[in-house]
Amino acid sequence: MKALTEMNPRLRAWLGFGLGALVLFAAAPALLSDFRLSLLAKYLCFAIVAVGIGLAWGRGGLLTLGQGVFFGLGGYAMAMHLKLADAGPGNMPDFMELYGQLDELPAWWAPFANPAFALAATVLLPMLVAFGLGTLVFRRRVRGAYFAILSQALAAAMVILLIGQQGTTGGTNGLTDIDGFFGYDLDDPVNQRMVYFIIAAVLLGLLALTRQLMRSRYGELLVAVRDSEERVRFLGYNPANVKLVAYVVAAGMAGLAGALFVPAVGIISPALIGIVPSIEFVIGVAVGGRAALLGPVLGAVAVAWAKTALSERFPGTWTYLQGAMFVLVVAFLPGGLASLWGMVRRRRETPPAPAPVTGDQALIKEVAV
Repeated sequence: MKALTEMNPRLRAWLGFGLGALVLFAAAPALLSDFRLSLLAKYLCFAIVAVGIGLAWGRGGLLTLGQGVFFGLGGYAMAMHLKLADAGPGNMPDFMELYGQLDELPAWWAPFANPAFALAATVLLPMLVAFGLGTLVFRRRVRGAYFAILSQALAAAMVILLIGQQGTTGGTNGLTDIDGFFGYDLDDPVNQRMVYFIIAAVLLGLLALTRQLMRSRYGELLVAVRDSEERVRFLGYNPANVKLVAYVVAAGMAGLAGALFVPAVGIISPALIGIVPSIEFVIGVAVGGRAALLGPVLGAVAVAWAKTALSERFPGTWTYLQGAMFVLVVAFLPGGLASLWGMVRRRRETPPAPAPVTGDQALIKEVAV
C-alpha cells in the first residue's frame, strides 16, 4: 500500500484505469448472467450521470438537483430515432396511432429519423438547455439552495410537459417497446452485451476526460470559485463563465447517459427523469464521495444495486433500508465510500503512540545516565 501511495500520479491513474477496464470488460461479463449484466449496464448509465455531478458539485459546489432533465432529453432523443427506425420509412410510431390518432408525423419528430442528427441531439440538446438556463442563473449570481430549487422546478416542468403531450411523447408511459439499435436486434443477448461494452467504454472515456479537466488550470479555477467566488472575481475572472462550463459539461454527460440507457433498458418515460430520479443521482454521488474522481461512480452503482437487491428481498420495506444506508454513510463517512482508502492509509502512516514511562523505568534511565 505504501508503494502504491508513493507511485507517480500518472502511473497510478493508468493503473486504476487498467484495473477498471479489467473489471468491466473481463470479470463482469465472465461472472454475471445476461440479466445481471444488463442491470449493470443500467447502473453504469447512472454512473455516467454521477461523473458529471461530481465535476459540477464536488469541484464547483453546484448542487444540481435537476440532472434528470438532461438525462431525459438525451434519452428521448435516442428513443425517438429508434422508434422511427423500428416503424420504417414513411410510417409513424405505433403509440401515435393509438393515443394521438395522428394522420402524419409531427414536424419536430422528422429530423430525428436521421441517425447523425439524433446522435448529436442526445448530447448537444441537453448542453444547449443547460447553457441557456446557466447563463440566466449564474450571471444573476443565483447560488446555493436557490439554484437547487430552480433545478428541481425545471425537472418538474419537463415531466408535466411530457405527460401532457401523450399523442407525441407517449404521455405517462413514455416511449416503450424499443427493439432495435441501429440495425441490431436488442432481443439478442449478444447485441445486449455489445450495448454493455459500449456503455462501459463511454464511462471510462468520460472518467479520463473528467480527470483531465480536474487536473487542468480550469479545474483549479473551478475549485477556487467554489471556495471564494469574490476573490476569483477580483483576480479578473468571471465566476459565472467558470460555473457555466461545468454545468454544461455535466448536462452533456447526463444526456449521453440517457441515450445509452434507452438501448440498455428499452424504455424511457417521465418516471425516470423527474424530481425523484434527480435526487437519487445526487444521493449516489454523496454516498460514493463527491470530492473523488471514482467516488460518484462507486456511489451510483452501489445505490442502484442496493435498490435492486433490497427490493427483491424486502419488497415491503426496501425504501426504509435504502434510506438507512444513506444516513449511515453520511453520518459515519462524510467523505463517502471513496474516503475509506484515505482513512486506512492515514491509520497505517500514523506512528503508534509511545508507551507511558513508569516510575521504575524512569529511575533506571537516570541511573544509566
